[in-house]
Amino acid sequence: MNPVFNMDAATLSPVALFLQADIVVKVVMAGLLLASIWSWAIIVSLVVRLGRTRKGMARFERDFWKADDIDAFHKKEAEGDLPSTRVLAAGISEWRRSTAGTAIDKAGTRERLATAMGAAAAGEVDRLSDRLNVLATVASASPFVGLFGTVWGIMRSFTGIAQAQNSSLAVVAPGIAEALFATAIGLFAAIPALIAYNRFNHAIGRIEAALNRFADGFHATLSRQLDGAR
Repeated sequence: MNPVFNMDAATLSPVALFLQADIVVKVVMAGLLLASIWSWAIIVSLVVRLGRTRKGMARFERDFWKADDIDAFHKKEAEGDLPSTRVLAAGISEWRRSTAGTAIDKAGTRERLATAMGAAAAGEVDRLSDRLNVLATVASASPFVGLFGTVWGIMRSFTGIAQAQNSSLAVVAPGIAEALFATAIGLFAAIPALIAYNRFNHAIGRIEAALNRFADGFHATLSRQLDGAR
C-alpha cells in the first residue's frame, strides 16, 4: 500500500478528529455542536407547538361559528392558550368599551375593533415566531464559523509542514481532515436550521392568515350587530 495513504481508519472517526484538533478548532466544533443541539431542541418544540396550535385553532373556529351565544362561548374558552382565543377576547373587550355609552360612534367602533383584533393577531404571530431568530442565526452563521475552523486548521497544517520540512500527504492529511471536519459540522448545524426556518415561516404565515380571517369574520359579525344598534 502506498504509505502516503496509510492512515488508520480510527484517526478519521469524528471523535478522533475532534480529540486531535487544535484547541481553537475544538472550540469551534464544540460551539457548532451546541448550536446544532439548541436548534434541534427548538425545531422539536416548534413542531409540537405549531401542530397543537393549528389543530386547536381549527377546533376553536369550528365551535365558534356554531355557537349561538358569543359571550357564553368566550367564558367557556377564556382559559385557553390559543391565538384565536386572544383575538376573540380583544374584540369582545373593545366591543364592550365602545358600546358602553349611550351614544355609539359606529365608524369609530368599527375602526377600533379592527385595530384591537389586528394588534392581538400580530402579537400572537410575534409570540409564535419568538425563537425563529435563533434558527436563522444558526443557519446563516454556522457555515462561516465552520469555515473559520477550517482556515485555522489548514494554517496549522502549513505550520506543521514548515516544522517537519515534509510536504507529503501523510504529514498534512490529519490536520486538513480536522479542518474540513469543522466545515462539515458547520453544515450539519446550518442545513436543518435553514430548512426548519423556512418551513416554520410558512406554517406561521398560514396561522397568521387564519387569524386574520377569523378576525375579519368576527369583525363582520360585530359590525352587523352595530348596524342594528341605535
